[in-house]
Amino acid sequence: MSVPAHGGTGTATDAPERPAVRRRSWLEVRWRQFRSAPRPIVRAVAANVIVATLGGVALLSYDVAIGHGATLPGGDLRGGAIVAYVLLVVAVGSIATYLWVPLPSGGGTRRRRTPWAGMLGFFASLPVAYIGLVLIYQVMRPWFG
Repeated sequence: MSVPAHGGTGTATDAPERPAVRRRSWLEVRWRQFRSAPRPIVRAVAANVIVATLGGVALLSYDVAIGHGATLPGGDLRGGAIVAYVLLVVAVGSIATYLWVPLPSGGGTRRRRTPWAGMLGFFASLPVAYIGLVLIYQVMRPWFG
């Protein structure tokens, strides 16, 4: 029978007493998850926010121009502009995420991409597009009359 390196008999009662683990609140857990989000998730959301911001500026400009009586070719196409905005955020955000978020390479130096990176961008783009529309039409649009 071998003797453990710490000099005890090797039974469960020889283990040192650990202090009780403090249970974190829901808010503490979510705050910790927010502070240490995985890099691919941060990149996917950032890519979609950039695309949504650029598209949102164009959409807001178009809406304000039409609202102030500007006559543009094609007439009032605000509904189509909203659909185009959402499709732009989804498509370009997914492609940008695919290009910007490689999978972990493991031990090698080769950077790999798969359709899953694009799917990550797709799933990140849906709430970003929705929040962008809310900010454009509920927050920013009233400022311009």
